[in-house]
Amino acid sequence: MRTVAPALMPVFRSHNQGLILATLLADPDQEYSLTQLAQTLSDPERHVAKQSVQKEADRLVEAGVLLQRHLGRNRMLRANPDHPAIGALTELALLTFGPHTVIAEEFATLDDTQEVLIFGSWAARYRGETGRPPADIDVLVIGNASRIAVADAARRAEERLHIPVNPQTCKAQQWDDPQSWTLLVEIQQRPYLSVCQHQ
Repeated sequence: MRTVAPALMPVFRSHNQGLILATLLADPDQEYSLTQLAQTLSDPERHVAKQSVQKEADRLVEAGVLLQRHLGRNRMLRANPDHPAIGALTELALLTFGPHTVIAEEFATLDDTQEVLIFGSWAARYRGETGRPPADIDVLVIGNASRIAVADAARRAEERLHIPVNPQTCKAQQWDDPQSWTLLVEIQQRPYLSVCQHQ
């Protein structure tokens, strides 16, 4: 099957390669098995098979970007901090494929929040739509979180991603029934990515 370059950053070999790099380079001390990586990279709209992860991991290990060790029958993978390109590669991978992970981490601690979504151009590129590179990250916080707490989370995410993060908020009832709220209607009709949910 032919590998398609990702719309977010066509210089990467594939969407899965970008996701693997962003996941492992974001936390170089964390190890993942192939199964754990496949589960981490999958979402409700896009399943990532273990075999696909293995193929990309093999290439990255061969290139020296990732390190591997065997733990029983599992291959454990992590970033290689000594690779000469690791700094630049980490910045590029996080900028293009890492925002959903960073947004999830920074917004996960918000109180009275039902769900956090990324929408707009970044979500569209992540879902495979071609177009101009995203200039910012649009985030929707659904629930009753305070605007100050939301703004603080956005600021922390901006500092990590080095790209503007634009948060919007709405109540759960408004998301379920947006009526004439044009922004919510547009978000629901276009690609978006749920990055964290609260019970």
